[in-house]
Amino acid sequence: MSIKRVRAYFKEYGMESRILEFDVSSATVELAAAALHCEPERIAKTLSFMVDGHGILVVAAGDARIDNHKYKEQFHTKAKMLFKEEAETLIGHAVGGVCPFAVNEGVDVYLDVSLKRFETVFPACGSSNSAIELTIPEMEKYSKPVGWVDVCK
Repeated sequence: MSIKRVRAYFKEYGMESRILEFDVSSATVELAAAALHCEPERIAKTLSFMVDGHGILVVAAGDARIDNHKYKEQFHTKAKMLFKEEAETLIGHAVGGVCPFAVNEGVDVYLDVSLKRFETVFPACGSSNSAIELTIPEMEKYSKPVGWVDVCK
Protein backbone atom coordinates (compact mmCIF):
# COMPACT_ATOMS: atom_id res chain seq x y z
CA MET A 1 0.00 0.00 0.00
CA SER A 2 1.54 3.30 -1.04
CA ILE A 3 0.50 5.26 2.06
CA LYS A 4 2.99 3.05 3.91
CA ARG A 5 5.68 4.15 1.44
CA VAL A 6 4.78 7.80 1.97
CA ARG A 7 4.65 7.39 5.76
CA ALA A 8 8.13 5.78 5.69
CA TYR A 9 9.35 8.60 3.42
CA PHE A 10 8.15 11.32 5.80
CA LYS A 11 9.46 9.38 8.81
CA GLU A 12 12.98 10.02 7.44
CA TYR A 13 12.26 13.72 8.07
CA GLY A 14 10.42 13.25 11.38
CA MET A 15 7.17 14.36 9.76
CA GLU A 16 5.08 11.19 9.57
CA SER A 17 2.80 12.42 12.38
CA ARG A 18 1.67 15.30 10.13
CA ILE A 19 -0.04 12.89 7.71
CA LEU A 20 -3.80 13.09 8.05
CA GLU A 21 -6.01 10.06 7.41
CA PHE A 22 -9.77 10.38 7.04
CA ASP A 23 -12.76 8.11 7.56
CA VAL A 24 -14.08 9.43 4.25
CA SER A 25 -12.62 9.52 0.75
CA SER A 26 -10.34 12.35 -0.31
CA ALA A 27 -9.81 10.91 -3.79
CA THR A 28 -10.99 14.03 -5.66
CA VAL A 29 -10.40 17.72 -5.11
CA GLU A 30 -13.98 18.19 -3.93
CA LEU A 31 -13.88 15.23 -1.53
CA ALA A 32 -10.48 16.26 -0.15
CA ALA A 33 -11.67 19.83 0.42
CA ALA A 34 -14.74 18.53 2.26
CA ALA A 35 -12.65 16.17 4.41
CA LEU A 36 -10.20 18.97 5.25
CA HIS A 37 -12.79 21.74 5.57
CA CYS A 38 -10.79 23.98 3.24
CA GLU A 39 -11.20 25.68 -0.12
CA PRO A 40 -10.88 23.29 -3.10
CA GLU A 41 -8.17 25.43 -4.67
CA ARG A 42 -5.83 24.65 -1.71
CA ILE A 43 -5.85 20.95 -2.59
CA ALA A 44 -2.55 20.21 -4.37
CA LYS A 45 -3.73 17.77 -7.00
CA THR A 46 -1.11 15.57 -8.58
CA LEU A 47 -1.72 14.83 -12.26
CA SER A 48 0.11 12.00 -13.98
CA PHE A 49 1.15 12.13 -17.64
CA MET A 50 3.20 10.17 -20.16
CA VAL A 51 6.18 12.04 -21.65
CA ASP A 52 8.81 10.34 -23.81
CA GLY A 53 7.74 6.89 -22.64
CA HIS A 54 7.85 7.54 -18.91
CA GLY A 55 5.54 8.95 -16.27
CA ILE A 56 5.75 12.50 -14.99
CA LEU A 57 3.77 14.32 -12.32
CA VAL A 58 2.48 17.87 -12.34
CA VAL A 59 1.26 19.18 -8.98
CA ALA A 60 -1.23 22.02 -9.38
CA ALA A 61 -3.80 23.96 -7.38
CA GLY A 62 -7.18 22.28 -7.04
CA ASP A 63 -8.92 24.82 -9.27
CA ALA A 64 -6.25 24.80 -12.01
CA ARG A 65 -6.81 23.10 -15.36
CA ILE A 66 -4.14 21.98 -17.80
CA ASP A 67 -3.68 24.43 -20.67
CA ASN A 68 -2.89 22.20 -23.65
CA HIS A 69 -0.90 24.89 -25.47
CA LYS A 70 1.27 25.71 -22.44
CA TYR A 71 1.76 22.01 -21.71
CA LYS A 72 2.93 21.32 -25.28
CA GLU A 73 5.29 24.32 -25.14
CA GLN A 74 6.81 23.00 -21.90
CA PHE A 75 7.02 19.27 -22.64
CA HIS A 76 7.06 19.26 -26.47
CA THR A 77 4.23 16.74 -26.61
CA LYS A 78 0.45 16.65 -26.27
CA ALA A 79 -0.87 16.29 -22.71
CA LYS A 80 -1.69 12.60 -22.32
CA MET A 81 -2.83 11.63 -18.84
CA LEU A 82 -2.02 8.14 -17.66
CA PHE A 83 -4.83 5.61 -17.63
CA LYS A 84 -5.93 4.49 -14.18
CA GLU A 85 -4.26 1.10 -14.74
CA GLU A 86 -0.94 2.74 -15.68
CA ALA A 87 -0.64 5.14 -12.75
CA GLU A 88 0.15 2.67 -9.99
CA THR A 89 2.62 0.73 -12.14
CA LEU A 90 4.48 3.74 -13.52
CA ILE A 91 4.18 6.22 -10.63
CA GLY A 92 3.88 3.97 -7.58
CA HIS A 93 0.54 5.32 -6.35
CA ALA A 94 -3.01 4.50 -7.41
CA VAL A 95 -5.38 7.13 -8.82
CA GLY A 96 -7.09 8.90 -5.93
CA GLY A 97 -3.89 8.86 -3.88
CA VAL A 98 -1.28 9.95 -6.43
CA CYS A 99 1.19 12.28 -4.78
CA PRO A 100 4.72 13.54 -5.44
CA PHE A 101 6.29 11.69 -2.50
CA ALA A 102 7.92 8.25 -2.53
CA VAL A 103 7.35 7.82 -6.26
CA ASN A 104 9.01 5.22 -8.44
CA GLU A 105 12.52 5.88 -9.66
CA GLY A 106 12.63 7.83 -12.90
CA VAL A 107 9.40 9.76 -12.30
CA ASP A 108 9.95 13.49 -12.75
CA VAL A 109 7.91 15.84 -10.55
CA TYR A 110 6.99 19.38 -11.59
CA LEU A 111 5.24 22.01 -9.46
CA ASP A 112 2.84 24.33 -11.29
CA VAL A 113 2.97 28.04 -10.46
CA SER A 114 -0.75 27.89 -9.59
CA LEU A 115 0.37 26.67 -6.14
CA LYS A 116 2.41 29.79 -5.39
CA ARG A 117 -0.60 31.90 -4.40
CA PHE A 118 -1.07 29.90 -1.18
CA GLU A 119 0.90 29.75 2.06
CA THR A 120 0.01 26.09 2.55
CA VAL A 121 -1.52 23.37 0.36
CA PHE A 122 -2.77 19.82 0.91
CA PRO A 123 -1.35 17.09 -1.33
CA ALA A 124 -2.42 13.45 -0.96
CA CYS A 125 -0.17 10.92 0.77
CA GLY A 126 -0.51 7.79 -1.33
CA SER A 127 -4.07 6.72 -0.49
CA SER A 128 -7.59 7.86 -1.32
CA ASN A 129 -8.16 9.06 2.25
CA SER A 130 -4.99 10.94 3.22
CA ALA A 131 -3.31 14.33 2.96
CA ILE A 132 -0.62 16.47 4.54
CA GLU A 133 -0.52 20.24 4.96
CA LEU A 134 2.72 21.69 3.59
CA THR A 135 4.04 25.19 3.03
CA ILE A 136 5.21 25.93 -0.51
CA PRO A 137 8.90 25.72 0.57
CA GLU A 138 8.10 22.31 2.14
CA MET A 139 6.42 21.19 -1.12
CA GLU A 140 9.62 22.12 -2.93
CA LYS A 141 11.79 20.29 -0.42
CA TYR A 142 9.82 17.05 -0.06
CA SER A 143 8.51 16.59 -3.61
CA LYS A 144 12.01 17.08 -5.01
CA PRO A 145 10.76 18.63 -8.25
CA VAL A 146 12.69 19.03 -11.47
CA GLY A 147 11.38 22.58 -11.27
CA TRP A 148 8.44 24.95 -11.51
CA VAL A 149 6.29 25.04 -14.65
CA ASP A 150 3.39 27.15 -15.89
CA VAL A 151 1.12 24.66 -17.66
CA CYS A 152 -2.32 25.52 -16.26
CA LYS A 153 -5.08 27.97 -17.16
